[in-house]
Order: sequence, then C-alpha cells, then structure tokens
Amino acid sequence: MIVIHHNPACGTSRNVLKIIEDAGYSPIVVDFIKEGWTRSQLLGLFAAASLTPRQALRTTKSPAEELGLLDESVSDDILLDAMLKHPVLVNRPIVCTEKGVALCRPSEKVLDLLPSWPQGPYFKEDGEQILDELGKRM
Repeated sequence: MIVIHHNPACGTSRNVLKIIEDAGYSPIVVDFIKEGWTRSQLLGLFAAASLTPRQALRTTKSPAEELGLLDESVSDDILLDAMLKHPVLVNRPIVCTEKGVALCRPSEKVLDLLPSWPQGPYFKEDGEQILDELGKRM
C-alpha cells in the first residue's frame, strides 16, 4: 500500500502522485489541506521520515514568515501547533510505502520508495527528464 499526503495545488506533489500512478500503483491520496492533520499523525510521519518539525516546515509559499516561525528559537511544539492550525505549513508530499516514509522533494525522491518505476524515458510536469530511455535515473 502507498499513501501520499498530497496538496493538489503543489507541482511537486502532483509530480510525485503522477510518478506513483505511472509506475502502476493506486495510492491512497490524503488531501491534507482539506483534511488537516492530527498531532499524533504528524509526529508519527516525522519520526518515520526522520524529520523534525523544523525540517518539515514549508518556509516558502506559506504563512511561516508572517507567523514568526522562521526564527530558530521557535520550539517544535509551537511549530506543531501552527501546522495543525495551518496545514499548508507542512512541506509536501510525504509518501509512505513498504520501503519507508519520506518527504519527496525533489519529486524524483519518491523513486527510492517504489519497488517498480514508470517506463522511461520519463519527464516531470515541467519537462525535466528524470528517467532515461532504459528507465534509469538521470
């Protein structure tokens, strides 16, 4: 089973979902912008992906700066509280597979979590090639 914590408005998230689907999988798609997070869910995902809340904080195209969250003195608890209130603060996509859990940025990082890959050549939404004609990473 594959689960992707997805934001449809995010190009990287869309690329990761497409890679997963083009590799032949039907993932469970969690639109965390609509559904939100729970504290235990975030803590579990971050632990499984070896991320701290600071490492998982989306600092661009999010309200992180205006909320004063970029200062290194802001605690993990405050970051988690903010992520619960503003789900967009969590960087994405986070993908869970039998091979592990990871924040898949750049999008080709998802390949490390997939037992099989899409056929090559393979291109991301912006035209960047990530797999050659033989299906090997570029």
